Amino acid sequence: MTDSTKNEAISGETSLLKLDGRDYVVLPREDYDRLRGLAKLAQLSPFPAPDAEGNYPAVEYARASLARDIVRDRVNAGLSQRELARMAGIRVETLCRIETGKHTATVPTIEKIDRALRKALAARRRQSPVHNGRRRRSRAAR
Repeated sequence: MTDSTKNEAISGETSLLKLDGRDYVVLPREDYDRLRGLAKLAQLSPFPAPDAEGNYPAVEYARASLARDIVRDRVNAGLSQRELARMAGIRVETLCRIETGKHTATVPTIEKIDRALRKALAARRRQSPVHNGRRRRSRAAR
């Protein structure tokens, strides 16, 4: 790995650092937080298995699908569960049960979460210097 090595999942520059004979990758905090969140996505429980006729249990599948969407959007917005729950006006425990697929959320609860995520994602896009995978140059640098 070189200083200019980039990974598709990492939007900023990375650097290699060697301390006590061990290699470390240094990257911007926003990339670290996003990658950490993506790792959490990989740990989500799998979708339910189909039955003998190839049909999936609808409620369990819907729970898992909704959970994955919420976690993905929360991670992309850079929010913790606590932050999203506060913004949505719901309890952290409720959000946790929804994100793990253990609870079927009511429509009003899903709408609260959706509004909070949309607001957070819009704010993140407005403040992000990244556009189309590349850092924007400031007007002064042009």
